[in-house]
Amino acid sequence: MVNNGDETSGNPEPCVVGVDFGTLSGRAVVVRVRDGAELGTAEHVYRHAVLDRELPDGTRLPPDWALQVPSDYIDVLRDAVPAALAAAGVRPEQVVGIGTDFTACTVLPVLADGTPLCDLPEYAARPHAYVKLWRHHAAQGQADRINALAAERMEPWLERYGGKISSEWEFAKALQVLEEDPGIYRRMERWVEAADWIVWRLCGGYVRNACTAGYKGQYQDGRYPSPAYLEALNPDFAGFVTDKLEQSIGQLGDAAGTLTAEAAAWTGLPEGIAVCVGNVDAHVTAPAAGAVEPGQMVAIMGTSTCHVMSSDQHGVVPGMCGVVDGGILPGLWGYEAGQSGVGDIFAWFVRTGFPAGYAERAAAAGQGPHEYLTDLAAGQKVGEHGLVALDWHSGNRSVLVDHELSGVIVGQTLSTRPEDIYRALLEATAFGTRTIIEAFEKSGVPVDELIIAGGLTKNALLMQIYADVSRRPLSIIGSTQGPALGAAMHAAVAAGAHGDIQAAAAAMGKADRGVYQPDPERALAYDRLYDEYRLLHDYFGRGTNDVMHRLRRLRAEASA
Repeated sequence: MVNNGDETSGNPEPCVVGVDFGTLSGRAVVVRVRDGAELGTAEHVYRHAVLDRELPDGTRLPPDWALQVPSDYIDVLRDAVPAALAAAGVRPEQVVGIGTDFTACTVLPVLADGTPLCDLPEYAARPHAYVKLWRHHAAQGQADRINALAAERMEPWLERYGGKISSEWEFAKALQVLEEDPGIYRRMERWVEAADWIVWRLCGGYVRNACTAGYKGQYQDGRYPSPAYLEALNPDFAGFVTDKLEQSIGQLGDAAGTLTAEAAAWTGLPEGIAVCVGNVDAHVTAPAAGAVEPGQMVAIMGTSTCHVMSSDQHGVVPGMCGVVDGGILPGLWGYEAGQSGVGDIFAWFVRTGFPAGYAERAAAAGQGPHEYLTDLAAGQKVGEHGLVALDWHSGNRSVLVDHELSGVIVGQTLSTRPEDIYRALLEATAFGTRTIIEAFEKSGVPVDELIIAGGLTKNALLMQIYADVSRRPLSIIGSTQGPALGAAMHAAVAAGAHGDIQAAAAAMGKADRGVYQPDPERALAYDRLYDEYRLLHDYFGRGTNDVMHRLRRLRAEASA
């Protein structure tokens, strides 16, 4: 049994709560401040999941949309936090702080008091009134214009993002709202990251977190893009920053405020405890994995993968999602890159390519589809399936920054089996990660260690493939709730229980080092496959054959 207090004195030990708001659910964890022991966890699945086909009232959505309903996030606070407390056997008065993390860029239009526009009856059928999830990719046209104009004007902030702004980020999504539903744009009084909105609801005050401001809001060296630049994009966009975005910025690990009576009633936590400034799920995971030294890249692998790393070297990495001074850890440059689809790709294949006969055999073996296909794929030698794939089923975040790219599988024959395709897709995501690592190293930013976090660490074959493809030992975070643990660690700093996040990481972070080692023979074989991947990568991704964009346009015309 976990000891949640000092049995000799009867004094309960202080604890913190971390809440991780993911793509499909929110998870809460109760963590002991002294050593990071995770005493209890609970999960709440979002009732509305992801709205990618229609709104709750049946209003149809175009392709590439991904929306959410903000009341689902409040339900996490109502359900998961009290359940985690109960599972931990921790008394509410032991909890000294709460921290949160969120997917990003997940952003929503609200009134001045934080009310989401989609909660107003008159806007319930207006898609642009809802939360735009991180994987909302329908603003690619706006992103292309943002990038072209910034390059033409030689905007100094552009190189901090590897030369391209993503359609997933704040400005592209806001510009899409303006141009497609000007009424919603005029009505919204604040354009808010969900990471900050949930903190607003917890403490009653709106504080913009430094992480999303830097990585998703193009806030560099104390400035956003200028009104003159925004006006050149669209005259009605000139006041976007001053009218709808700009807000006081809180540093990571600071307290945004204290828990309100309303939020205390939701969560069962004491009113007045510290509420930490918001953070991003990937970035908050780095200290949870003990990655507080330069060159330790953390890949948080779930539906997508985000690669984050701190470094004492400042470089311009083509296609990176951003580099921000102190964006992950104070005193170091924080880098972000990523892959838009990873677990989502595997889930898509199981959903669409798992035959009935396989399902029957998997059920007889007591296995799920992923476990069954993984076991079959694990028996293959490298290259045995004769396939190579591109991992662009949800577009490419890094290093091409183009969400109109799409997936490719080359080499299929009438003998190709489901496990062949499944393994090729696993390998494709590993090749995508190697492409990112090589981009960093070619830009003078060394990657010394690869640490994996997230739900996909459970797949031993996938982890070994990543070790072999990257030619690096793989370390594994020592927590199944990395982002929630990281959020709890920042809460401990906000509450004054640890002096800074490095001290919190030393006491509360955890990782198992070098769990998977690259096999030299397999690594050589993967080098050959990776060469083929790179040929396809550049052929389809760098303009030699623009077929993917043409197909997107045909689809859009047919769907109109």
